[in-house]
Amino acid sequence: MVTRSDILVLGLTAGVVGSLVGGLMLYAGLALVMAGNHAVGWLLALPAAPAGGGLGLLLARKLAAKL
Repeated sequence: MVTRSDILVLGLTAGVVGSLVGGLMLYAGLALVMAGNHAVGWLLALPAAPAGGGLGLLLARKLAAKL
């Protein structure tokens, strides 16, 4: 059975990990763009938000498997 604490931990973990991964990808991508490497920079910067959200989705599926 899933408890309230499991849901709380899922939300906190997904938020922290997603923002760290997404923020790091965005930072690295925009740093590369500013350095003149546009192709690789945009390839890192554009999928930053979906990559962060995808980690939250994986954590939610792991919690849903407990049901």
